[in-house]
Amino acid sequence: MAKTTIQISPNLPTPSDDHPIKAARQAWIKPVLITSVVLYLALVLLIPAVNVFVQAFQGGLEGFFQTFSTRHFRHAVQLTCFIAIIVVPLNVVFGLCAAWAIARHRFPGRTLLLSLIDLPFSISPVVAGLMIVLLYGRVGWFGPALESMNIRVVFALPSMILATAFVTLPFVAREVIPVLEEAGIDEESAARTLGANDWQVFWRVTLPSIRWSLLYGVILTNARAMGEFGAVAVVSGNITGKTQTLPLYVEEAYKQYQTQSSYSAAVLLAGLAIITLVLKTMLDYKTAKN
Repeated sequence: MAKTTIQISPNLPTPSDDHPIKAARQAWIKPVLITSVVLYLALVLLIPAVNVFVQAFQGGLEGFFQTFSTRHFRHAVQLTCFIAIIVVPLNVVFGLCAAWAIARHRFPGRTLLLSLIDLPFSISPVVAGLMIVLLYGRVGWFGPALESMNIRVVFALPSMILATAFVTLPFVAREVIPVLEEAGIDEESAARTLGANDWQVFWRVTLPSIRWSLLYGVILTNARAMGEFGAVAVVSGNITGKTQTLPLYVEEAYKQYQTQSSYSAAVLLAGLAIITLVLKTMLDYKTAKN
């Protein structure tokens, strides 16, 4: 049998010839990308965060804790917590119902419903606040009827709750929907076959399967509710001691040159963000472990 001889032209590079070139390119691409990411994070996140803590403690611990004893600060914290206590359970119930309907059923308008749930992600919070003013303000669509019943919505607590509920609406639903779709209906169908009713199926089968995603959505909802600024600023009027939440207190104190109080309140909000990040990491670990 004749042997076939393959000759490689000296002018054409072999696979081993360009390997050092590729290795050299990869050697500098990786550190450049890592350095760029670190610099970007430092400029937009780390340096501003460190500056907040430095400014807050610049007058010492006494100046830092003195802010917490002022009447307006305590009212801002109480109002922020009160709004979160109302909004978070409402959006948890809504998110669970919406996730169940979308993940377990196919119906006309399903895509539109998903788009409406995602609307707060894409619309500016300031625009959301303006929408509430145009609906419930004195010259809004429902303003005259509400005024005739002596019900005040705008520049009062109801509008602040509405604005916060709007901007935090998607978090629970968007965290639970993918988990429900991935879990499927096999276990739920088996439970119904064994005689369980819908309530028992939800508590004993569905809820355990979505518990981590639900908790993650609750954490995100609470963090956004307590840190919301734009929509609440539009509808509240930012009345000190009445309709001023903690983020609004930070902005107003800074405008009044009360930098120590402003940065001290900002540290409290930053602490909430850190707690949220820690809880998120723990939940990610639990989810990956399970």
